Amino acid sequence: MVLTDAQWAALEPLIEACRPRGKTQHHDLRRTIEAIIWRHDNGAKWRNIPRDLGPWWMAAQTFNRWGHLGVWERLLEAAQAGGVELGMAFLDGTNIRAHQKAAGAARKGGRRQSGMTAKRSAARAAALGRRPA
Repeated sequence: MVLTDAQWAALEPLIEACRPRGKTQHHDLRRTIEAIIWRHDNGAKWRNIPRDLGPWWMAAQTFNRWGHLGVWERLLEAAQAGGVELGMAFLDGTNIRAHQKAAGAARKGGRRQSGMTAKRSAARAAALGRRPA
């Protein structure tokens, strides 16, 4: 279990007040919310959600749909207004490594032109009457 019964008792009325009403009701809303919380606590991919928390696609679909509909913002506002104790999670960017190309870093050895790019540059320079560097 991700949420204790006391935590769920505090969150359930807020979720019921904020969530959209659709054609079909959630089969087990608590389990879906716990799957979403588990995924964000562990930083895992949606497909890695444990099977006992229900189908991963249901949690992912609910999270994305509620995000587009503004449910998460309304839920946060309702929780803050209602005095619910909220935990905070911090993500420190100094511990996350990205590939060098993700930031637009130059390749080792500087920038190289392909053969075709060099020919085009030379042709453009010749057309403009400039001497290639």
